Amino acid sequence: MKRYILLLLLIVATCGCSIVRIDTSDIDNILNVILTKDNKLYNQVGQGYKYYLPGGVTYIDSDEANDILYCNGNYYYLYVDSISYYYNIDMNYTENKNMFYSKKILKNSSFKHSGYLQIDKKDDLYYIDFVYNFAKIEAIVDENDLNDTILNASYILSTIRYNKNIVNVMMEDDYFTNKTGKFNDYNTKSNSEKFILHKDEMTKEG
Repeated sequence: MKRYILLLLLIVATCGCSIVRIDTSDIDNILNVILTKDNKLYNQVGQGYKYYLPGGVTYIDSDEANDILYCNGNYYYLYVDSISYYYNIDMNYTENKNMFYSKKILKNSSFKHSGYLQIDKKDDLYYIDFVYNFAKIEAIVDENDLNDTILNASYILSTIRYNKNIVNVMMEDDYFTNKTGKFNDYNTKSNSEKFILHKDEMTKEG
């Protein structure tokens, strides 16, 4: 009996799934592997949306459609744009060769959504502006945490699932009436000063 159980486990282990190697030293590889996976896991729920937080990433607080996350000494600022989701608004982005990294993500057979990843380096810090799946993550990290942050952000953005019924109710109830000027479109202008200030404040509190 034990022999049959071991044989069954071996078959499942060898045939049940395929292992995809992620080269975490290559940002392009991270995007191509994570964003193209159909990952339906979730462990965090917001108003009209849910998503998956990878191990090591902690939810801190929410402010309207913004979630503050924390990982390894760094804060991630997640903004979920339910209005763009509701109206299916596509975003425009032009790659910037002057940036440390700038890539437009085109919606196609591999990528379900359009977006972009923009990284600007100032002094020894990297300012991440990552848009995908009608949501954005911004963060400021040092070089040692750069690729891990991109990996975590890719998991979070790619796993966001919107509750269409709840979003419809929010729109009908004029939930966004006073927010459309703020939330109706993505702004690629850097918000680094805001994040530096926020990071300093959190450091003082800790």
